[in-house]
Amino acid sequence: MKVKLPGKKYTRGLRTRLFKNHASMKSGAVRRLHWGCGSKATAGWINADILKGRGIDISCDIHDGLPLENNSVDYAVGIHALSEIAYSNIVPVLKELHRVLKPGGVLRLALPDMEKALAAYQSGNREYFLIPDKEVASPGGKLIVHLLWYGGNRTLFTADFMEEMMLKAGFQSAQRCAFQQTNCRFGSRIVELDDRPHESLFVEAVK
Repeated sequence: MKVKLPGKKYTRGLRTRLFKNHASMKSGAVRRLHWGCGSKATAGWINADILKGRGIDISCDIHDGLPLENNSVDYAVGIHALSEIAYSNIVPVLKELHRVLKPGGVLRLALPDMEKALAAYQSGNREYFLIPDKEVASPGGKLIVHLLWYGGNRTLFTADFMEEMMLKAGFQSAQRCAFQQTNCRFGSRIVELDDRPHESLFVEAVK
């Protein structure tokens, strides 16, 4: 994976946004990265996405590297962002997130839970799937469109698979967490972005 190095390769505008005006990057402040923020850029976070938009501090493709220094972020959160990455790039992307975290830093991810979806399908719980009948009416069709989310998702997840990928990426530990619950030292601050508990699994890894 090609990674852009920090320092002189920052554009002046990006350097100003990240290191002068952005509250989360002030000296002594906890630096927290919201990776794959989409349209949900949140104040107090370094908001990063492949798209450009209001409130997005970093607009780049993580495959090319994040324009952040090594060991510069206290914790990072991604909400249904990793599912848009192809399987072959899961570990490289996790390694890039690992790179920018400080030693002891935490990565928290919310991911579409394949086991929840399969359980709903097997039990005949059509209400679980937020897919209208005009799109697909069959139970199997709802399962597939839900898991692929209209073609936006490229990788499916279970908790044990995600934990395995995190360990392969170099994290020292990884475990499943409940919605808005954490065992890490950052407490309630790291779960502020938790969303979509109905369909998500939450996993945390420590660098």
